[in-house]
Amino acid sequence: MRRIIIDGAYVESMEKLHDMLKFSLDLPAWYGRNLDALYDCLTGELKGKTVIVVRHEEMLAELGGGRGEALLSVLRDADEESRRLKVIFE
Repeated sequence: MRRIIIDGAYVESMEKLHDMLKFSLDLPAWYGRNLDALYDCLTGELKGKTVIVVRHEEMLAELGGGRGEALLSVLRDADEESRRLKVIFE
């Protein structure tokens, strides 16, 4: 099982977060570094069971002029949709 941590206290930008997710989750080449593509990958492209731990959720929510809140929504929705994904908010 793969486990990654997204810590809002250390995320500098949405662009860097997308880079980290692409690398950590081994997302496909077509991953477009946007929230629609992220949802598609989380619900259909994960290779094996994956746990994403989200820390400092409130700091992520403020990221990128509201895009952080949309990211959290994508993570919640993907968690409900995918049997391979578990998202834990600490």
